[in-house]
Amino acid sequence: MKEDFQKADRIVLEGMRFYGFHGVNPEERVQGQEYLVDLAVEMDLSVAGGSDRLEDTVSYAHIYRAVRDVMEGEPRNLLEAAAQSIVDRILSDFPVDSVSVRVKKPHPPIRGSVIENATVEITRRQEK
Repeated sequence: MKEDFQKADRIVLEGMRFYGFHGVNPEERVQGQEYLVDLAVEMDLSVAGGSDRLEDTVSYAHIYRAVRDVMEGEPRNLLEAAAQSIVDRILSDFPVDSVSVRVKKPHPPIRGSVIENATVEITRRQEK
C-alpha cells in the first residue's frame, strides 16, 4: 500500500543572534540584551532544487535581514509581540506557506532565578 504524505520543504535559520531592547522592565529598555532566534519557513522547494536558481526560492539572507529589522528595531514589551512581528513580516514579504519562529531571551532578569532561556514559539500559516 502506497503511503500519502504532504511535502514539508523548509528553509531553516538557527541561532540568529541580535541585540535588542525588548522587555517590560525599564532596565531592559536601557541596557538591552542579546536575543536568539530560530526560524523555519515552509514552501515548495522542488523548482529551486531542480533549477539551482536563487530566483526560484527565497533568499535566506533576505529572511535574516527581515528578522534583524524586527529584533533590532522598535522595542516590544513581550517576546510574544516580537515573535508575532517576525511572522507577520515574513508572511507579508515572502511567498512562503508558513513560518515558525522561536525567540529566546537568555538568562531573563528574574531576581533569584537560574533560567537558561525564556522562550516563545509560534507558528502561523499564510491566509489563503
